[in-house]
Amino acid sequence: MRAGPSQEEIRKHNLGTLLRHVHVGGPTSRAELTSLMGLNRSTIMALTADLTAAGLVREELPRDTGRAGRPSLVVRPETARVYVLAFDVGVDRLAAARIGLGGVVLDRRETRRERGPFDLAQVAGTLAGFARQMRRRTREDTICVGAAAGVSGVVRRSDGVVRLGPNIGAVETPLREELTRRLALGMPVAVGNEANLGALAEHTRGIGIGCRDLVYLHGDVGIGGGIIVNGQLLGGHGGYGGEVGHMVVNPDGRRCGCGSRGCLEAEVGEPALMEHAGRYGEMIGRDAVRAVVDAADRGDVRAQEALAHVGGWLGIGVANLVNVFNPEMVVFGGILREIYLGSAAQVRSRIATGTLSAARERLRLRTTALGDDATLMGAAELAFTQVLADPLEALSRLGPA
Repeated sequence: MRAGPSQEEIRKHNLGTLLRHVHVGGPTSRAELTSLMGLNRSTIMALTADLTAAGLVREELPRDTGRAGRPSLVVRPETARVYVLAFDVGVDRLAAARIGLGGVVLDRRETRRERGPFDLAQVAGTLAGFARQMRRRTREDTICVGAAAGVSGVVRRSDGVVRLGPNIGAVETPLREELTRRLALGMPVAVGNEANLGALAEHTRGIGIGCRDLVYLHGDVGIGGGIIVNGQLLGGHGGYGGEVGHMVVNPDGRRCGCGSRGCLEAEVGEPALMEHAGRYGEMIGRDAVRAVVDAADRGDVRAQEALAHVGGWLGIGVANLVNVFNPEMVVFGGILREIYLGSAAQVRSRIATGTLSAARERLRLRTTALGDDATLMGAAELAFTQVLADPLEALSRLGPA
């Protein structure tokens, strides 16, 4: 018969839970924490004292409450002191941010990335350079508690190798190893798929707050997906879950970079839209997609037809996901935000005809609230994982920035 959790395990769990409430929900009173966690006031006081002593939170008197009686102290995250480094390796850009506990962007850098073969040394060197610049601007008492990168590709969870990133030119690329070596933080850099991290971000801090079942679709040149099931990110056995861009929607369709034919990203991604709009080779990137949507809004018939065409395939892909996962919400990010806004009628029509009525009756279709920062914010949440799981143990292994 298995023994129950020890007092130390319970304490560790409660410390992590309290810190997560403050990290995700922002400044929270002791009274609210007592209610949220179902613990008594003395236990909450002891937990906050431990986290305060560790420098993770601080307690303050609330601003004017308008209530009589002794006010409950407010617990705030030490945003300026405790931070992570977050990176986004996209098709057309490299971005880095220093993000404080509580999800506040304290500093950020970004540069354009040229399309073509993946140069690991150049990518890792650029991101490490950004990190050094940002860390030089921090106070002496700050502490980096984690680092993570989102990348446009299939990532092996166990070692952060990018198995395949056809749209960034990466194959079997040891991104985690190289970033860890270059950053020299004394801890490994976590690496995740950009759409998975976008789903995590929208669920935690974006349009999907409070939504337990969510599908996030991210468009760059191709399409990726992140799936939240019962409040948890669906990872899959090796970490490859959510690769919905390679779901075949048109078996006789366009050739995909993965080697298959008629994948969702092949039928809906940037190249397909630009070709159908008669603009292939004129422009690339998000500006090119926005130009097509703007032209359609101004009455350009070919642009309208192109959006309707890719919107139909997008709707079929979403309908399949709705039937399989029964999400409460589908969120469109990256270039899919613009594509969806320009083809919403076609997407909704395909969903109406291609899904079970029970699965779609409460479905909400939304666009990202975090915009182009969704991957960076998701990478930050991944980087905060360890300190939120075991705050005191994580800090015991770290020194100042």
